[in-house]
Amino acid sequence: MSDKKNQKGGEFLLAAGDADEIFTPEGFTSEQCMIAKTTEDFVRQEIWPKSDKIEAQEDGVSQDLMLQAAELGLLMADIPQEYGGMGLDKASSTLIAEKMGMAGSFSVTLLNHTGIATLPIVFFGNKAQKEKFLPGLAGGEIGAYCLTEPGSGSDALAAKTTAVLSEDGKYYLLNGSKQFITSAKWAKTFIVFAQVAGKEFSAFIVERETAGVLIAPEELKLGIKGSATSGVIFEDARVPVENLLGEIGKGHLIAFNVLNIGRYKLGAAALGLAKLALEHAVKYALERKQFKKSLTEFGLIRKKIAEMTSRMFVAESLVYRTVGLIDNALEGIKGSDGETSLKVLEGIGEYVIECSIVKVYASEMADYIVDESLQIFGGYGYSQEYPVERLYRDARINRIFEGTNEVNRLLIPGMLLRRALQGGLPLMQVLENLKNEVADTSTVGEQAAVGEFPWYREKLEGARKAVLMATGLVIEKHLKEIGERQELLALLADMIMEYYALESTLLRLEKGSVGIDDWRSQALLNYFPAAMSRLLVWGREVLGVVVAPVQLAERLAQFDKFCRMTPFDTISVRDRLAEKIISVEGYPKV
Repeated sequence: MSDKKNQKGGEFLLAAGDADEIFTPEGFTSEQCMIAKTTEDFVRQEIWPKSDKIEAQEDGVSQDLMLQAAELGLLMADIPQEYGGMGLDKASSTLIAEKMGMAGSFSVTLLNHTGIATLPIVFFGNKAQKEKFLPGLAGGEIGAYCLTEPGSGSDALAAKTTAVLSEDGKYYLLNGSKQFITSAKWAKTFIVFAQVAGKEFSAFIVERETAGVLIAPEELKLGIKGSATSGVIFEDARVPVENLLGEIGKGHLIAFNVLNIGRYKLGAAALGLAKLALEHAVKYALERKQFKKSLTEFGLIRKKIAEMTSRMFVAESLVYRTVGLIDNALEGIKGSDGETSLKVLEGIGEYVIECSIVKVYASEMADYIVDESLQIFGGYGYSQEYPVERLYRDARINRIFEGTNEVNRLLIPGMLLRRALQGGLPLMQVLENLKNEVADTSTVGEQAAVGEFPWYREKLEGARKAVLMATGLVIEKHLKEIGERQELLALLADMIMEYYALESTLLRLEKGSVGIDDWRSQALLNYFPAAMSRLLVWGREVLGVVVAPVQLAERLAQFDKFCRMTPFDTISVRDRLAEKIISVEGYPKV
């Protein structure tokens, strides 16, 4: 990773980033590439041939594959070595998540296990708990995470499940029910959240053989049918006091910190799914003939391929930039005791804004990719005989997992503002400086040739100021009731995400000194005009809400200059990009 100081979480919006300080996929080590290859080979050679059996939840198939994955080390990446794991860096474990994104339903089983079902013990378990449970989890004994209830989803702290200390002080008696629990029918251990004494939200490790633990019937789902999903019911389940995870009343720290990790790994898995969808679409388009031509010869198909690649490249850039920030923050932290775990969580928690961006951006990117892939297949794409039909259904859950995209959209600007008000980010000073200069935007314009890095930098700085201007105007009018202005917060979130995506991609090109004719440059060049148009539309909507009518024309003129772009030949750019993707029959390896 970088030897320079990281930007703080959210700081990307306040000052231009430095290409030398970011991590990119071009920087993968030989060891990381080997981990990626091992995972992809496992997916293609072991999981894909069993896909139909997995989808039917045939007895023993997924459980046996989990044992095979354990033998390859794929369940051990985030578990410390002293407890049967490998203790790898986050880039390595994220690569596993990306490649597992190609595994369909089984990816949910594995990633749920290695993430939210295992990490609570890694970070919050005491020595005895880690020694007892982590070797089994690393070895393929499946875990589950029980947070959601019939009456509480995103509002997790409203959980109704209770934990009452027994009269002899040796057990907690758990009563209540959990819903939509992944791998419930296969799990040996459960991370369960309950209210102690009805008011202190806490976490427990519950073992499968505990009396009073009941598994509800399997849910019938739209997609990810091969993953087991059901409710878990607790009827006076006797949980030993030593299975309390962390401290009483601190369950929220476990739930929310672990979700941060889940969010960036979900983004990586969505990226893997999208790459597979593109691969299927391109190969089909090469084979399919219409009007005596391959589909790849038609302009509208080439446009789809180019657009899909552009969004995928941008998503890949922001996923691994974020993982690099986290790895840099964790560099030098050694050990696995409680104090070390808290330092690790602080390092990851610093980038809660970026983790939410990765989750939202990548999950929506994947939905776009699978939709366009299905369209390229035409009527065959709607048939279960072809692979994109399943990908289409499987991708939809990603916008719901790990906190809905709506909740994450509120979190992005909300956390940015909270840190500013607490003195952690100089947002208010930056906004004040912009306010003083906003009347003079004459320097924003086409001063360099399209496709050269100075041009990108000019456009990017305009985008940053556009986002800041909209943010400042919202704060100026609605600071006191900002939490109630959800639609405005969502617009700001979209603008912030778009800027982070643009900057992450440009910094990647700058770091690699990528030439203008390289497919990666073409991907960003194609993406830029639409991104600036989106910023323009979102920002104008914000201004229409928060600016008084008498000032609106002036403010719009100032704002529009930040997003202004002179048109150029995007069709030629897309054609060159599509030609590269068609020639390699999918997303190029970097």
